[in-house]
Amino acid sequence: MTNLSGRRALVTGGASGIGLACAEALAAAGARVTIADVNGEAAASVASSIGGASWAVDLSDTAGLGDVVLDTDILVNNAGLQHVQPIDEFEPERFSLLLRVMLEAPFLLIRAVLPGMYERGFGRIINVSSVHGIRASPYKSAYVAAKHGLEGLSKVTALEGGARGVTSNCVSPGYVRTPLIERQIAAQAVVHGIDREEVVPKVMLTESAIKRLVEPREVASLVLWLAGEDARMVTGASYTMDGGWSAR
Repeated sequence: MTNLSGRRALVTGGASGIGLACAEALAAAGARVTIADVNGEAAASVASSIGGASWAVDLSDTAGLGDVVLDTDILVNNAGLQHVQPIDEFEPERFSLLLRVMLEAPFLLIRAVLPGMYERGFGRIINVSSVHGIRASPYKSAYVAAKHGLEGLSKVTALEGGARGVTSNCVSPGYVRTPLIERQIAAQAVVHGIDREEVVPKVMLTESAIKRLVEPREVASLVLWLAGEDARMVTGASYTMDGGWSAR
């Protein structure tokens, strides 16, 4: 069992989906968890239920993050969003929004936590990436670009922080059973010209050897391990949890 007693963790997008599962797992292991989410009310509710704290923050407002200083032992960059559209129809502002939330904001948060981690000689940065950080799919130019960038950012962080006690890794799941995926099903049906019921088997799971969605708690279990002492020699890595998708 991973013991995080006395550690502090910050989870972005922690009010639902993967972030919620990660927050609950970290709290159960003894960490004091701060839930960072654009939905302040939901963040406060989750924080209350796990004995943590909340931070209502819009990560798309990157200008407001430049001077933030954060004091935490574990940072889980999880917040994300999706937009499914062909490149020639993709709105530039929507493209920019996805990159701000899923690449620029993680950079700024990492930048904000590193001084304290360096001072203490301990830090765990865990970036929730995606199989789309190492593989591409059509109609997801912004998401794929952001996740590929996040994978690179994580590796650079690992190289800079390794000698100072800070590890940085990516967790890269396939399709996870979350509200984000539920919303995506309708959009995928439109762009592929198929019924909603066909999206999961014919689009989302076509490349996977294991034909089911990933559960949030499964992702959280890997995040929890990376946060603990047993993973102190693991850094600069990207752990796929995609049912075999990236084995092709």
